[in-house]
Amino acid sequence: MTFRVLDPDPYLGHYAGEELEIGGQTFLFHPLRVWMDLADRLDCHMRVPERDGPFLKITFQKKETRQRDRTLSSNTEKYGAQSEFQRIHKLEEPYFLLDAIQALRSLDLPAEARILDLGVNSGEELRLLDLAYPGNHFEVLGLDHSESALNIARGRFPQHRFQVADINALPEDLGTFDLILSIGTLQSANIEVEPVFRRLLKHIKLGGHWLLAFPNSRYSGGEISYGARMVNYREPELSLLFKDVAFFRRYFQKHRYSVNVTGKYYILVTARSLSRV
Repeated sequence: MTFRVLDPDPYLGHYAGEELEIGGQTFLFHPLRVWMDLADRLDCHMRVPERDGPFLKITFQKKETRQRDRTLSSNTEKYGAQSEFQRIHKLEEPYFLLDAIQALRSLDLPAEARILDLGVNSGEELRLLDLAYPGNHFEVLGLDHSESALNIARGRFPQHRFQVADINALPEDLGTFDLILSIGTLQSANIEVEPVFRRLLKHIKLGGHWLLAFPNSRYSGGEISYGARMVNYREPELSLLFKDVAFFRRYFQKHRYSVNVTGKYYILVTARSLSRV
């Protein structure tokens, strides 16, 4: 589908839907973001616009039908080294990258902090620690149920330790941590969120912090698409996302944490302890 719209570049600073008088004709202004959002909502790719005088020619291309991944959540290699999941690089998404770095810096972690990463997978997100705290000497323990993904993580970060583990049955001898980090794991269908969280409480140090991220997106046709999806729902449905975020926010606020909820494609719950060590 191809259509023409007013080129927004000469009229930046106007809002979507504002009327503009140009050459005796009335046009409605729309920033380019509006058409990108529309393409996302219609599950289309938006091709690079072509200039056509005072207009842009915009083309939407329908994405190929996405086959639902029917691999059972209990399959330890569902997100392993050979899975499509390894094609996704969350740190290339500006919203997530900048929000996560800001959240980590707000925690003011000690130079030799001990950090637990739940669902670390291939370890890509650990780059955030180096971006937020250059030259750190963190001691990181990454847990995941995929041995093949952990092998990638070991190659990327030989200075850290990685261990195969079932998050629903965490080992008792993990010790305690200055930060517990989980990016896009606690919402998984096979995770018992509240029981897991209560078991994690014994592993957080007095004065320790939390950074939890929940997907408000899906990946489709090589692009990130806004809005959490539930099984059997074609359109975004956010009730479970809100439920999980509200549970953690409520708990942290009751137990002497300063809590921030930020993000777009990933909702970040950052809990900074107010307890003195």
